[in-house]
Amino acid sequence: MASPDETPPKPGTTGEVRPATGQQRGDVAAFLAEVKARQPVVAAGRARLVFALDATMSRQPTWDLAVRLQGEMFAAASEIGSLDVQLVYFRGLTECRASKWVSDAARLGALMSRIVCRGGNTQIRRVLAHAVAETKRQRVQAVVFVGDALEEPIDELCALAGELALLGVPVFLFQEGWSPTVEAGFREIARLTRGAWCRFDTRAAQELSALLRAVAAYAAGGRAALDRLVSRNDTGARLLLKGMTPR
Repeated sequence: MASPDETPPKPGTTGEVRPATGQQRGDVAAFLAEVKARQPVVAAGRARLVFALDATMSRQPTWDLAVRLQGEMFAAASEIGSLDVQLVYFRGLTECRASKWVSDAARLGALMSRIVCRGGNTQIRRVLAHAVAETKRQRVQAVVFVGDALEEPIDELCALAGELALLGVPVFLFQEGWSPTVEAGFREIARLTRGAWCRFDTRAAQELSALLRAVAAYAAGGRAALDRLVSRNDTGARLLLKGMTPR
């Protein structure tokens, strides 16, 4: 698999989320106004979704669940339209890799089954930077990230989230665990990109599965696909729309 970005993360960084100053709030408001004014990019051909995973050691207990759920994402997308998925994962101190784009669940599952979790720090910056680069090459409809930690400066992540927002790419973040610092950071990335934040809880695997299927439907068919699922009383679509930043 090809490596998306070989720049190592800065040592000694933390995930502390600092309160915004008045000037920063004004800058964010102006930025969001610019995003809102832009017209959405219409997908042409097959839709593309980046499925990114924290593969550090703390994620090992839920890795098998993630493998199973990504297969259900494909099933939902196939009912809406064509979808290609690229697996991106990070582990260790500097390893961050991306697969080729694949169009079937079995192949992606096989790729994931060969990954072994290893100790290390988060590399979310590299995931977002990779999504920016991929979208500039060819349109990406959405990014999904599943993780339990945030150990990088939030300002750097928000800058990249801003680039994705201007490109019209929402980020859907699924948090495992209950860290308020991680939640605050994930929510901010979701807010800037007009994506959504949701809890990743193995005790609610059915709900999580429904949410991931809704994300796949959104990537393949846009907001209209979600609205159609809601009209059919789809739980995942309703939860995802509730969590998404209003337009």
